[in-house]
Amino acid sequence: MAFLLKKSIVMVGMMGAGKTAVGQALARRLGVDFLDSDEEIVKAANMSIAEIFTRDGEDFFRDRESEVIGRLLESKRAVLSTGGGAFLARRNRDIISEKGVSVLLKADLALLWNRVKHKDTRPLLRTPDPRKTLGEIYATRAPIYAKADIAVESRPEYSIEQMCDAVVTALKSRPDVLEEVT
Repeated sequence: MAFLLKKSIVMVGMMGAGKTAVGQALARRLGVDFLDSDEEIVKAANMSIAEIFTRDGEDFFRDRESEVIGRLLESKRAVLSTGGGAFLARRNRDIISEKGVSVLLKADLALLWNRVKHKDTRPLLRTPDPRKTLGEIYATRAPIYAKADIAVESRPEYSIEQMCDAVVTALKSRPDVLEEVT
């Protein structure tokens, strides 16, 4: 089965939701490029996101993030994975809405914690109680993530390919985004 992608797909959601892994699988399935806004920022700055946060602060990082998302959405139709905080900024939601479609990978707090608890690459979780911090971030962000064009439920028993299948199924309801071709 082949597909014609009419708009870029932008993966949004919490850290640990699977935006990168599912986004890569989705890009392969659709035969388009996979782009990662965090990876692009790291390449441009020649330092990790944690280092950018430490050296320049979150506001500086968020400004660069918006610039990168805008540039990537201007380039070509692709699957774009964004950082967990990217969708919070209205300017990012506006450009994503204008140039693509947002797909929320909706995972519950227990699943997210299970995925991120052993990683030290999450600057926002460098706190005395990272589980509590994750819960606070989740509570704050959930209403904003709910503004995504499409939401796909993450389930702990799903493989990456099963999540990809669920996203494709959801996207098929949007002929302005994805068209099945023979």
